[in-house]
Amino acid sequence: MRGVISVQSHVVFGHAGNSSAVFPLQRMGLEVFPIHTVQFSNHTQYQEGWTGRVFSPLDITDLTKGLKAIGAFEKCDAVLTGYLGSVDQCESITELVHQVMRHNPKALYVCDPVMGDPIKGCIVDEGITEYIVDKLMPMADVIVPNQFELSKFVGIEITDVSSAVAACKKALSLGPKIVLVKHLHSVADGECNFSMMLAFDDKYYIVQRPNLYFSKQPVGVGDLISAIFVAGLLKAWTPVDAFKHCNEAVYGVVKTTQSLGEWELQTIMAQEEIVNPTEKFDIGECVVDESMAYYSA
Repeated sequence: MRGVISVQSHVVFGHAGNSSAVFPLQRMGLEVFPIHTVQFSNHTQYQEGWTGRVFSPLDITDLTKGLKAIGAFEKCDAVLTGYLGSVDQCESITELVHQVMRHNPKALYVCDPVMGDPIKGCIVDEGITEYIVDKLMPMADVIVPNQFELSKFVGIEITDVSSAVAACKKALSLGPKIVLVKHLHSVADGECNFSMMLAFDDKYYIVQRPNLYFSKQPVGVGDLISAIFVAGLLKAWTPVDAFKHCNEAVYGVVKTTQSLGEWELQTIMAQEEIVNPTEKFDIGECVVDESMAYYSA
């Protein structure tokens, strides 16, 4: 039994954080050991509000001790982290990752650095962004930021493919071995396409899928992207194959959600798309032209 420790937020209703990540990981054949940083009744984009609480970092520490005691770390091939509710939680994550690595040096640490986006700006409390940027992202094997979060990490404004490549290149120099930019809005060709970028071994790839319209944008898509990509890597797929499958599977879930007239991700209804996506999309490799600007081949 091989597993993934997934440390993220959790909602009772709907799909966000661990509620978006756990089932897709399981559907792709992996055991998941979820640890929740918060538990809310629903995600925070409901006008009616939400109930629930942020968990103490001591809860994470306590669960870490319990997992260690039963030998779970030896069975853990990856730690995936998402939304963190406090700096103290961030510190608990650092210790958790170090302990897992001591018991299984081949395990991956995958950091989805949830900090915000261009529209909402920063959505986490003071100090969390700095900790994620200074500590968690550099120690990660894989990072899965959006464009806003990547810019925070590397200090580069992203406006086109060339600057996106430059940002990914710098990110790779700071510690991570793989960068997946889960939403690259500056190279989306207007509002028609949703773009993602993959970087590793000084190679850069871009993929696009149709950007589907919703009156209210679904929440938890980024968490779904991170989970499916991690699952692909742990199935020993190449990063490119995992990236391609991730894009197609996520599109299938989002398209099913739209077709059913919903805005909460219909992950269960679309579960076959997670393992066998209906639609396929080509990947372009970003190469340098004569002007030293990058473009997608």
